[in-house]
Amino acid sequence: MSKQTASNSSGKPTDITGKTWKLTEINGQPIKLKNPTSNPYFKLNMSDMRYEGHGGCNGVGGTFEIKQEAMRIKFNQGMSTMIACEDLETEHAFTQALLTADNYSVNGNVLTLNKARMAPLAKFVLQK
Repeated sequence: MSKQTASNSSGKPTDITGKTWKLTEINGQPIKLKNPTSNPYFKLNMSDMRYEGHGGCNGVGGTFEIKQEAMRIKFNQGMSTMIACEDLETEHAFTQALLTADNYSVNGNVLTLNKARMAPLAKFVLQK
C-alpha cells in the first residue's frame, strides 16, 4: 500500500477516517427512529481499508476505496447480520446510501455522502 500524501484539501481521508459518523439525514430528510438509542453509524479504518458500523438493527461492514484528491469514495458490499427490528426501513436506506455513494464532502463536523452531482444521499455528524 502506498503512503498517503498530504493535501491542502479539506477532504483528506484523515478528516473522515478513524472517526465515528452518526446518521442524521437520508435523502434530505431528518431520520425518524422508533428506537433512538440505535442510531445508525459507521467508521472507516484506513489500516485495512474496511468500514464497520451499525444500521440501527444489524451490524454492517465491508471494504472501501477512497481517493483523497477527488473526494471520491466507494463502499463495497460486505457483511450484515439479518435481525429484524422497528427501524429496518431506516437501516435499509442507510446501507443503500453507503453502497450508492461515489463522493463525499466535509463541512466541520458534518460528513455528506453523495452520488455524482445529485442531492446528498446521507448526512452524518461526528460522534464525540
